[in-house]
Amino acid sequence: MSFVSVAPEIVVAAATDLAGIGSAISAANAAAAAPTTAVLAAGADEVSAAIAALFSGHAQAYQALSAQAAAFHQQFVQTLAGGAGAYAAAEAQVEQQLLAAINAPTQALLGRPLIGNGADGAPGTGQAGGAGGILYGNGGNGGSGAAGQAGGAGGPAGLIGHGGSGGAGGSGAAGGAGGHGGWLWGNGGVGGSGGAGVGAGVAGGHGGAGGAAGLWGAGGGGGNGGNGADANIVSGGDGGLGGAGGGGGWLYGDGGAGGHGGQGAIGLGGGAGGDGGQGGAGRGLWGTGGAGGHGGQGGGTGGPPLPGQAGMGAAGGAGGLIGNGGAGGDGGVGASGGVAGVGGAGGNAMLIGHGGAGGAGGDSSFANGAAGGVAGVGGAGGNAMLIGHGGAGGAGGDSSFANGAAGGAGGAGGHLFGNGGSGGHGGAVTAGNTGIGGAGGVGGDARLIGHGGAGGAGGDRAGALVGRDGGPGGNGGAGGQLYGNGGDGGPGGQGGQAFGANNIGGTGGAGGNGGPAILSGNGGNGGAGGAGGAGGAGGGAGGVGGAGGAPGTGGTLQAAVSGLVTALFGAPGQPGDTGQPG
Repeated sequence: MSFVSVAPEIVVAAATDLAGIGSAISAANAAAAAPTTAVLAAGADEVSAAIAALFSGHAQAYQALSAQAAAFHQQFVQTLAGGAGAYAAAEAQVEQQLLAAINAPTQALLGRPLIGNGADGAPGTGQAGGAGGILYGNGGNGGSGAAGQAGGAGGPAGLIGHGGSGGAGGSGAAGGAGGHGGWLWGNGGVGGSGGAGVGAGVAGGHGGAGGAAGLWGAGGGGGNGGNGADANIVSGGDGGLGGAGGGGGWLYGDGGAGGHGGQGAIGLGGGAGGDGGQGGAGRGLWGTGGAGGHGGQGGGTGGPPLPGQAGMGAAGGAGGLIGNGGAGGDGGVGASGGVAGVGGAGGNAMLIGHGGAGGAGGDSSFANGAAGGVAGVGGAGGNAMLIGHGGAGGAGGDSSFANGAAGGAGGAGGHLFGNGGSGGHGGAVTAGNTGIGGAGGVGGDARLIGHGGAGGAGGDRAGALVGRDGGPGGNGGAGGQLYGNGGDGGPGGQGGQAFGANNIGGTGGAGGNGGPAILSGNGGNGGAGGAGGAGGAGGGAGGVGGAGGAPGTGGTLQAAVSGLVTALFGAPGQPGDTGQPG
């Protein structure tokens, strides 16, 4: 008995080619029909007319025959394509029967198949996604929730596969958590978004957490928090919290990003913005920490109660043994009269890697801008552990009618090698008659070998009725204990111009001090003082320029020997220039 082996994809390709050939021939026949089926006689005599009729008759007969051939060709192509589909269906049926036979024992014993994807949860039910196959298969996606019902969790994968995504929460309800990735390989599922609040003053739902990876894979991102609902006679609803990112794989994989916080709503009292979700850690041998989520914007107010506070940016996830820390999330923007959110701290590195950058503080109006980071300062940069640079500090938030926020401190360099991170810039004051510029963040220190981080610049001050002062620059970080230059001090912010008649301009901010060198290295230069603001019309004096920062001291080896060694092992930094008067 002979056997015939058929590859359905090859048959399908042949049918496609034949269909193209038929289309080309039909187009050529159509183009030839007009000039050949109605041939004009060369003259008025009977012979010319007979010749023209003969050729036209042949052409018409050819067109009729071509139409029959085209119909046969089309039937042949359809038969060929149908045969390919039949072969493919027969193969698929065999595969399904084999797969069903393989999956039946594990389904009966363990309630999940050996190979195959988990079933998705039905929309509007909050049903969890089904688990993927024990050997291979993705987890099913969670079903979305009905009104007030949480979204379903994503199903977990088995050995190989991705976790299912969490379902979105119904109105005011939390999103479902993402499913875990495969034990051997696969990414964690994304967390579901929190549902927006519905009804006066109802808070938004929290975002679901991202699923963690197993051995190799990235963690799932956290879901975003839902926005709060507006209100008239009650306070607006708070924004939901962002979900945390899932952890990366134990061998390799980045942590998932945290979800963003939901926005606070408008009401008699404004709703608070939701905090961002923390970035997932790069937990294992190699992986970068996930970025922290941004804080949600605070809600405004229509009456005497205070507006809602904006949400805080979340911290970045820590890096793996090899990998960078995640960046901190930015703080939420404050509503009019409200307090803006602080920026999140950058994630720390573990063995080899750079610290994450701190998040920026949120901007605010009519109240203090948020200090961009931990403990009222800018989002602090993450620290390196052994080899790597510290993360940069986050910038302080800008403000109107009050003080700008301080920039975040730079992270420390690695214990063996690495530079300190630069300090964040201080927030500016953009309008109003009160408030001074924010202070620049301090540069991070190096530890054994490395340069200190530069200090952040002080915040500038916009013009006002009475000149106000610019913010001071941050001090530079210290150089390494064995070798390294001190960081330069940050420049001071510019003083504000006086608009009122005969009023004095604002004083420029002082420059930051240069960082010291410890054993071998040059001291950092002092930061330049900020320029003074111009005086008001009618003879107002200009503001005083800010004092320059003090120079950092050189390494201690310079004092032990002669000037030659001084040149080799370190010299003091240069003092900062005094700011120009207004």
